[in-house]
Amino acid sequence: MTILIIGLGTIGTTYAYLFKKSGYEVEHYIRKDSPKSSIKEVQVSLLDGRKNKQGEESHDIYKVKKQSATRYDFIFISVPSGEIEQVIETLDEEGIFGTLVLACGIWEDRSYLDRLLQGRDYILAYPVAGGNMLDHRLNCCVFDHFMLEKEVNTAIPNYQELVQLFTDCQIRLEQPYDMLEWIWLHMGINAGVISVIGRHRESGDTTAVSAERLMTSSQYLKEAVQTIRETTKITAARGVRLGDYRSEFFAYQLPTFISVPLMKRLFAKNRLTRQIMTLHSNLNDLFFVCNSFYDYGKADQVAAPVFYKAYEEALKKR
Repeated sequence: MTILIIGLGTIGTTYAYLFKKSGYEVEHYIRKDSPKSSIKEVQVSLLDGRKNKQGEESHDIYKVKKQSATRYDFIFISVPSGEIEQVIETLDEEGIFGTLVLACGIWEDRSYLDRLLQGRDYILAYPVAGGNMLDHRLNCCVFDHFMLEKEVNTAIPNYQELVQLFTDCQIRLEQPYDMLEWIWLHMGINAGVISVIGRHRESGDTTAVSAERLMTSSQYLKEAVQTIRETTKITAARGVRLGDYRSEFFAYQLPTFISVPLMKRLFAKNRLTRQIMTLHSNLNDLFFVCNSFYDYGKADQVAAPVFYKAYEEALKKR
């Protein structure tokens, strides 16, 4: 099985490393004008949650192999929100084909994706990993599961091969009722948290410091729960039946005097959960998520005053 990873970003490289360690042939498409085009190997620092929920540390060297073919079993796409169209244009121009695994935040609807990807096999997914990549150093963490669209909801011919890929990587697959709606819900949770982190960001703070402040503050966590409740209403305004995803936002529906101590305890005790909160440093991607919800909620006149105010104040501090 051959896998093409688009780019040399945090999520793509994290899973590329896991795929290669499991014996698969992995290559990267890297633009010739990319500042990463000269990178031949990556220093990987991984907090691995596949066997230990707290995560096990490991350090390794990942050798980068560049794209050498035009047909692959799978093309793994995990790019910042809003850049999928550019990737598809590049693949079309270069004549590169394979089943597309769209493992990223997608705010567009299904009809848009079908038009954009016409003639290509694709499946929706969502990574449960995070980190950052500076030059040739990857600092990342990965959980024991990965979100993947149900086989009945996709027409790709090699679904079972994809299942086997993750099985060989010792990663469990979770399949929500509707993958695209689940992505919207998850983006909403992220938008709620990011807006509160941004609102209370102090001058000179890194994203890691701001995230740590949220995780240790009952006041900020309470505000985050309130904003998540409101971003969930914005998701519902798109026609999503929230009853199909009760487990996804159950904790945020509890009274805050229950949910906030639970969240605070989780962050304090679980190193893996805490690390994924602090490693993400792509501000453009983070604010894209918030802006998508802000614009849609305002246009549809969804009542979300706490979220709107938090995002507006976060923008001023950006």
